[in-house]
Amino acid sequence: MATNGYVSLAGLAALSPFRLTSLQTGINKALESSGSGSKVTEIRSIYVHYACPTSEQAEKTLNQQDSKERRILEQLLHYGDESSELNQDEKTKQLIQQKDGKVGGASNQLLLWVSPRKGTISPWSSKATSIAIVCGLGKVLDRIERGVLYALTFDGPFDASAGLPFSDAIHDRMTEAIDLQPPAFDSIFVHHPPETVQAVDFSTDPRGALEEANKRLGLALDTSEIEYLLSAFSKDGPVPRNPYDVELFMFAQVNSEHCRHKQFNASWNIDGEDKPNSLFGMIRNTHKLHPEYTVSAYSDNAAVLEGPKDSVHWAPNPETQVWTQTKEQVHYLTKVETHNHPTAVSPFPGAATGSGGEIRDEGAVGQGSKPKAGLSGFTVSDLHIPGKKQPWEKEVGKPHHIASPLDIMLEAPIGSAAFNNEFGRPCTLGYFRTLTVDVPTPEGSTEVRGYHKPIMIAGGLGSVRPQHALKKENAIKPGASIIVLGGPAMLIGLGGGAASSITAGEGSVELDFASVQRGNPEMQRRAQMVIDACTAMGAESPIMSIHDVGAGGLSNALPELVHDAGLGAEFELREVETADKGMSPLQIWCCEAQERYVMAIDSSKLDLFKTICARERCGYSVVGTAKGGDEEDQRLVLTDRESQTDPKPIDLPMSTLFGKPPKMHKKVESRKLPLVAFDASLGSYGIKGTTTQILGEAVSRVLQLPSVGSKSFLITIGDRTVTGLIARDQMVGPWQVPVADVSVTATALDVGSLTGESMAMGERPSLALISPAASAKMSVAESLLNLAASDIADGLKRVRLSANWMAAGNHPGEGAALYEAVEAIGLDLCPKLGVSIPVGKDSMSMKMKWSQDGQAKEVTAPISLVVTAFGAVNDISKTWTPQIKREQDTSLLFVDLASGEKALGGSAIAQVFGQVGNSAPTVRDVDAFKGFFTAVHELREQGLVLAYHDRSDGGLFTTLVEMAFAGRVGLDITLDTYGSWQNASDIIAALFNEELGAVFQVRNAELDRVQSILINSGISKESLHIVGTPVIDAAQAVQVRVGNEVLYSSDRASLEQTWASTSYELQRIRDNPACADEEYASILDNEDPGLVYNLTYDYPLAPLETNLLSVRPKVAILREQGINGHHEMAYAFLLAGFTPVDVHMTDLISAKTSLSEFVGFAACGGFSYGDVLGAGSGWAKSVLLHEDTRKNFLEFFNREDTFALGVCNGCQFLSNLASLIPGATNWPKFLRNKSEQYEGRLTQVRISKNTNSIFLDSMKDSVLPIVVAHGEGRASFPSADALNAMGDAGQIGLRYVDTKTHEPTMKYPQNPNGAEGAVAGITSGNGRVLAMMPHPERTVIAGCVSYAPVLSGDEFRTGEGVWVQLFRNARRWVG
Repeated sequence: MATNGYVSLAGLAALSPFRLTSLQTGINKALESSGSGSKVTEIRSIYVHYACPTSEQAEKTLNQQDSKERRILEQLLHYGDESSELNQDEKTKQLIQQKDGKVGGASNQLLLWVSPRKGTISPWSSKATSIAIVCGLGKVLDRIERGVLYALTFDGPFDASAGLPFSDAIHDRMTEAIDLQPPAFDSIFVHHPPETVQAVDFSTDPRGALEEANKRLGLALDTSEIEYLLSAFSKDGPVPRNPYDVELFMFAQVNSEHCRHKQFNASWNIDGEDKPNSLFGMIRNTHKLHPEYTVSAYSDNAAVLEGPKDSVHWAPNPETQVWTQTKEQVHYLTKVETHNHPTAVSPFPGAATGSGGEIRDEGAVGQGSKPKAGLSGFTVSDLHIPGKKQPWEKEVGKPHHIASPLDIMLEAPIGSAAFNNEFGRPCTLGYFRTLTVDVPTPEGSTEVRGYHKPIMIAGGLGSVRPQHALKKENAIKPGASIIVLGGPAMLIGLGGGAASSITAGEGSVELDFASVQRGNPEMQRRAQMVIDACTAMGAESPIMSIHDVGAGGLSNALPELVHDAGLGAEFELREVETADKGMSPLQIWCCEAQERYVMAIDSSKLDLFKTICARERCGYSVVGTAKGGDEEDQRLVLTDRESQTDPKPIDLPMSTLFGKPPKMHKKVESRKLPLVAFDASLGSYGIKGTTTQILGEAVSRVLQLPSVGSKSFLITIGDRTVTGLIARDQMVGPWQVPVADVSVTATALDVGSLTGESMAMGERPSLALISPAASAKMSVAESLLNLAASDIADGLKRVRLSANWMAAGNHPGEGAALYEAVEAIGLDLCPKLGVSIPVGKDSMSMKMKWSQDGQAKEVTAPISLVVTAFGAVNDISKTWTPQIKREQDTSLLFVDLASGEKALGGSAIAQVFGQVGNSAPTVRDVDAFKGFFTAVHELREQGLVLAYHDRSDGGLFTTLVEMAFAGRVGLDITLDTYGSWQNASDIIAALFNEELGAVFQVRNAELDRVQSILINSGISKESLHIVGTPVIDAAQAVQVRVGNEVLYSSDRASLEQTWASTSYELQRIRDNPACADEEYASILDNEDPGLVYNLTYDYPLAPLETNLLSVRPKVAILREQGINGHHEMAYAFLLAGFTPVDVHMTDLISAKTSLSEFVGFAACGGFSYGDVLGAGSGWAKSVLLHEDTRKNFLEFFNREDTFALGVCNGCQFLSNLASLIPGATNWPKFLRNKSEQYEGRLTQVRISKNTNSIFLDSMKDSVLPIVVAHGEGRASFPSADALNAMGDAGQIGLRYVDTKTHEPTMKYPQNPNGAEGAVAGITSGNGRVLAMMPHPERTVIAGCVSYAPVLSGDEFRTGEGVWVQLFRNARRWVG
C-alpha cells in the first residue's frame, strides 16, 4: 500500500434525539457507579467516513475538492435525513467543524472517536466499498470505513486520563475501539507483512509444549486428545515431526465437542451401572424404527424430508432467464442450531451469525438447496428491567465481559432478525424464556440455576430439488476444483468451535472475544443466488457437493468436503481471498469469517460457474484440487507459496485428522434435588386475602412472566412475509395478536396447490429440575400440540422432530439427568408415538463461572431440550388459530390430556413466586395423546372447530385469555366440571397447572358431534370440560366463576395490557419510546374493528381475459445485489399474464440486456448493498453514475408504452431516480422509520379515489390490509406544498389509514413508519410509475396472508389473493 493516510469526510448526525437521551442516561449511570462525581449534560454525534486510497496519487485525487472522484465519493457519502432537527442543530454543525480541527471545544467537552476494532472490517465497509467500486472508484479507492465522533458536554471539568468508566455504554468492545484522538491509519486499514506459521517444538518436552499450546491457543483439548496428538507426531507416528500451530488448531476445531458431539457418542456408567446405549444411539433409534418419509438423516447439514410429488420448482431458465415453473416433487429440509456462547459475549453479532450459520446449513444440503422460513428462540436469566423489577427476579451478578440478560434481549433478537431480514428469510416462529432460581442440593447447600450462558436458537426449514437432495457417494471426482464461495477471510471468529465447548469463564476473555464472528447477510444472499442459479440447471449443475463454512472455518469445511467423498486434496493458502493480507496461515485457515461455502465444482464447468459468480458479484476462490481416493492420496496438503521456510504448513494423512481419539467414557452419578412442594394457596409466599385478591396477584404476575407474556417486541422486528409463501405466522386476526401455535408455509408459488409444511416448538426446561424425563416428554408433546393447529398430512406418522439438547455436562448429576431425558424420548415416547428425530444438536457447556469480590460464583442451566416439530401439510388454508370468532352460541371446550392431574412443579405460577415445586406434569396417557391427533384430523375434515389453542406456559387461564385477546372478546370462564373446589389452592391449581391439554371454540349446535369424535378417538368423557363462553359486547369483561360465585373479574383490555407489559417495556428501551407508548395504549381501544377488506372491485377475481393470455409481454424482474423479493414479484406478474424475466443490474451495466426489450420493469424488495449509504441509494447511484445505464433508464421512462413498479427497496430506488422520471419533481425520499426499528406488519391502506395510477385504476377507494416490511419507509417530502400538490394531482396512490375511520393517520403502528401524509405509495405524473413501500406481491396466493376474513366460502383462503388485481390492471393497460 503506497499510502499512509486516509481521506476523512464528515457525515450527518449519527444518533437521533431519543437515542442520545438514552445514551446520556447510560453514561451518567456508569459515572455514578464509578463515583466519578461528573455528569454529562449534553451529547452530539456525527458519522465520520474514512476512505483508504489505493496509492499516494489516489490520495491526492481524493483530497482534491474538484476532482471527479472526490465528487462521486461525496455524493455516495451524502445520505440520511438532512432536514432533521439534529442535522439543523448548531451544535451538530459545530461538531463537524471540530472534526476537521477548524474550531475548538469548550473545556468541559470531551470528544470521543469510535471506530472499527483493529484488524476487523465492518459489514458496513464491505457493502459501502462495493457500491463505490460499482460506481467507478475502484482505481482510487481500496476501502471505506465508518466511525462515530461523539461530543460529550459535562457539568464541569472531566479528567479522561483516568479512564472512561462509561466506555461500554458508548461502544461495543467486540467490534469497536474508542479513543480520544482520531484513529490512526494503521488501526483501521491494517497493512503489514503476513505473519508466519509457528511450529510447536516437540523435541525436548512434547507434552509440556502441547499443553502450553492448548492453553495459549484455546484449543480445549482433553487428555485423550493430547495423548492422541503426542502419538501422531512422535517419531514412530504417522507424522514424525513437530506440528505447526495451524495443524493443532485445525485438529481442535474438527474434533471439538461442538463438531464431534463427544458426550452424545460416549459410553455411560451411571451409579455404577454400565448403560447399553449412547445418547446418540437412543436418538438414532427413533429413525431406525420409523425411517419412512425421511430422505436423509444425520448425514448432511440438515435432514431432508419427503415433500409433495405434484408441486413446482420456480426459477429463471438458466439460458433465457425467463422465470419458469417446472413440475416436480419438492422435498423440504429441517435444521435447528444454537449459538449460545457468541451471543453471551456479544449479543448482536453472536445472534446474527447464529441465524446466518443456520441459514447456510439450509443452503448447503446435498448438491445445493434453498432456505425458506426460519425460527429463533432465546432463554436467559432474569431481565431486571430498570423500573420494572419483578418480585421473583434474583440478582446474582455476572462476569464483566459477558452481556447481561437485559442487554442480550435488547440486542440479540435484533441481530438475529436483521440477518434474516437482509438475507430474505422470513422468521415465523420462536420462543422466549427467563429463569434464575435458587434450588436446594443434596449436600445441604443451595445453587443457582439459570441462563447466564444463554440459549440462542436459530432454525427453520428449506427446500431442495429431488435430484440434489443427497451428497452422493463418489460425487466428487479426483481433479475436481475446490471452491470457496462468498466473503473473504478476516481476523474474526477464531476458535468458535472450541470456545463453545468449554464452560463459560474457564477460557480467557481475549479468546472469548476472538471467537465471535460478524455477519454480512447481503454477501450471503449473493452466495445463495449463485447456488440457486446452479440448482436451476438441474442435472447440469456444476456443483458436485457443497458444505457451509461454520465452526473451525475452512480448516473444518474443506477437509470434510473431500473426506466425505473418500478423497484427499491439495490447497494453496494464498488462493484464499483475505481482507487482511497480514493474517497468519493459522488465521486464514481457521478463522470463522462468515458468509462462505465450500464446494466441489466439475472442472469442465468451472468457467460457467465463474460467469454465474460474476453476474451475482459474488466472490469466489479456486483454492485447490481433489486428489484420488487411494489411501496414499488421502492426504490433506496446504501449501504456502509465499513462505520460503515453511512451504507446507499442513501435510497430514486424512486418517490422522479424522482419526478416532479414544472414545469418551462418562462415569457419573445421579443427583436428585430435595425440592419442596409448591404451595398453591400462595400463603407461604406472603400472599394473603380473599380468593379474588389471591387470584388477582397470581394473574398479574403470571401474565408478566416473559415465557407467558406477549412476544410482540421479538416479532415485529422481523420480516415474516418475504417469499410470498407464509400461510401462518405468529400474528393472528384483525388485531394482529402474537398468539399463533404454529408456522405454516406453502410448498411453492403455485395457486393451484394447497400443500405446505408446518413447524412448531416445545421446551419445558424448568421441569428438568424435578424430572428430566418429564421435561423431555413434555417438550415433545408441547411441540406436537402446537403442530396440531396445522392440517398435518397423514397424522403423526409423517411428523419429524429436531432435538436441541443443552446441559452443563460436567455439573454434578447433570450427566445422569441428560441420559434420563434422552432415554425418555429416544426409547420410550417417540417410538410409541411413531415419530422420529432425524436432526438435532447438542451444547454441553451450559454453565457460567466467575469470581466477584473474591467469591467464586456460578450459574448452571437445567437440562434444556428444545424440540421443533416439522410436518407436511395437506391444506394450508385449514390452519386453526387461537382467535375466538365473534359468533353467538359458541362454547370453549377444554380437552384435558392429563387425566385430571394438576401438577404445578416447573410452572409459571411457581416461578413467579420464586419456586420450582416437586411434582412435574408429564405425558400421562400416550394412547389418549395419540387419539387426540386422530380426533383433530376428523374435526378439521368436518369443519367443526372455530379456534384452537393448547394449554402450556401460564396454564388454562393464559390459554383462554390469549384466545380472547386475539378475538377482542370478553370471557365467562366456568370451572364447574374441572375439579373439586374447596379453596383458593384448588382454583390456582386448575387455572395455572401446565399439564397437557387444549381448548377448542365450537358452535353449541355442533358440541355433541365434537365430543363424540373425541370420545371415539380414545379420550375419556371425563376429560372433556366446557370451561367458558365468549362474551361478545363492548365491555369485553372477563370473569372466572364456579357456579354463580364470581371468583375473579377484569376485562380484556386490562389483561392484555398486563400480558403485553414486559414486551412494551423492552420495546420502549430499545425503540422510539413514543411509538411504544402509542402501540401499548391502542390495546385499550375496545371499539377498534381491526383490519378489514372493503373492496371496490369484484373478488374472487374472475379468470383473466383470454386475449390477455394469448400474448405475454415481457417484464424485467429487476434486482441488484442484496435484493431478495424477486421470486414472489416474478410470480405475481406471471399470474397477471406477463412473461417475467430475471434481470440483474450487472446485465444492464454490461449492456448484456437492455430495458428496451421490456414493456415494464419491477424493482424488487430487499436490501440492495445492505441499505448502507441510504436505502435504495446505492442501487440508484449505480444507474446515475453510469452514463450508458442512466441513458437506458431515461429512454425507458420517456417511452409511451412502458410502466415501472418499485416495491419497498425498489420504491426507495425509484425515489432516488426521480430526476429521470417524468412528473416526479415533488416525490419524497423514504427515510428511517419513526420507531427507528424495522417494521414487519400487516397494516391497513386505502387506495386514493383520485389516483392516476395504471396499477390501481380499478381499485380506487378500496380499504384493505397489506404487508409492510422495512426499516426506512418514512416518506419525507421536500415541503408541505409538494405533498399537497402530489395529492391534488392524483399522485398519492395509497395511504396508511386508521382502522376505525379509514382516514389517513399518523398514529403508530397503523402508520408503521411515520410517513408524512400517511403516504404509502406515489405515482409519476403520467401514472405509469408506481413506487410503494408496502408489498402487494407477497400475498398473491390467497392463503398466504396473516389475516383474511372467514366468510361463507373460501373466497379469501384459496386461489389468487386480493392484490393480484394490481398486477392485472397493468396487464390490461398494456392491452
